[in-house]
Amino acid sequence: MVIATGFFDGVHLGHRFVLKQLVEAARERGDWSMVVTFWPHPRNVLQDDARNLRLLSTMEEKKKILTDVGVNYIQVIPFCRDFSRLTTEEYLRDCIMERFGGTAVLLGYDNRIGSDLRTPEETAEIAGRLGLDVIRAESYSGPDGVVISSTKIRSLLAAGRIEEASAMLGYDYQLHGVVVAGNKLGRTLGFPTANMQLYEPLKMIPGAGVYLVSVETVDRRFYGMCNIGVRPTVGAGNAMTVETNIFDFDEDIYGLDIRLTFIRKIRDEVKFPDLDALSGQLAVDRERCRSIISDLPGL
Repeated sequence: MVIATGFFDGVHLGHRFVLKQLVEAARERGDWSMVVTFWPHPRNVLQDDARNLRLLSTMEEKKKILTDVGVNYIQVIPFCRDFSRLTTEEYLRDCIMERFGGTAVLLGYDNRIGSDLRTPEETAEIAGRLGLDVIRAESYSGPDGVVISSTKIRSLLAAGRIEEASAMLGYDYQLHGVVVAGNKLGRTLGFPTANMQLYEPLKMIPGAGVYLVSVETVDRRFYGMCNIGVRPTVGAGNAMTVETNIFDFDEDIYGLDIRLTFIRKIRDEVKFPDLDALSGQLAVDRERCRSIISDLPGL
């Protein structure tokens, strides 16, 4: 078994560049490839700024992308304080070799896998001493030499720079949840919305604003415009909501599954002087979305 280990949040282009090397190395050896990952995120357990941590992918999303890349097996280790105390040598010996039958380990340029935070060079030396073959992955950088990281992608999403974030991910960013009841103000304005409650509460929500989205619900696909924010026009102190006006759709979907795929940001969230002004702007937003949709590939 050739094994790579890490959290791989978002499984972005940099991750996939490394994972493709894992899959190719396993095939060349006539062996299987495996990713060992963790849940929950170590920061949630170690309380390392956990309050501000948001994830780019749920475990289900991560597993799907890993499988699509060609990884044969995925093992998820429950991350706890006892596990966090394992040294690099203990982790390689007890988990990689004895638990999962690893004969080779793939190390990325910044892999640190143990409480002693050994460098990749030191980890390679320890692995070799234990009898593990070591495969050193080449590093990856995007266009213009930009290094891709989950941290950078989170920052882009927080700023509403959805297209740049999706470019680093290698796919359009998504949110997945269930439709819950709202205050029905959108219907009063002529723009009924589906309010989403995320299945994974720690999933990263893009920054406040209006976005063109693709919507999957009731086994069909639509387009719509999604507002993320606190609805300042209707008052102060509102909780943040994710609500979507689905184009050419008027069905009761409360309690049903909904998935949003973010295509483009339309504008920032704005406080309007009254509801008439808000309604007028929503009409403008919808027309802009439809114009963009007409130019999308495949339409």
